[in-house]
Amino acid sequence: MTTTTTDDLWTIERTSQYLGVPVQTLYAWRKRDYGPPAGRVGRHLRYDPDEVRQWFRQQRQAA
Repeated sequence: MTTTTTDDLWTIERTSQYLGVPVQTLYAWRKRDYGPPAGRVGRHLRYDPDEVRQWFRQQRQAA
């Protein structure tokens, strides 16, 4: 198991760049309980890069 610190986490902007989708799409997915898992740090969303990559791989396999 890897340990993730807040320095290792991605912002919503970085996550949208990686996935190639607008930031608003990530917000919409989150409301629909879809998309890569995110957590809150204060009032900000943060994404674990490993979980984003895993989610992306799962989407590609399902297609």
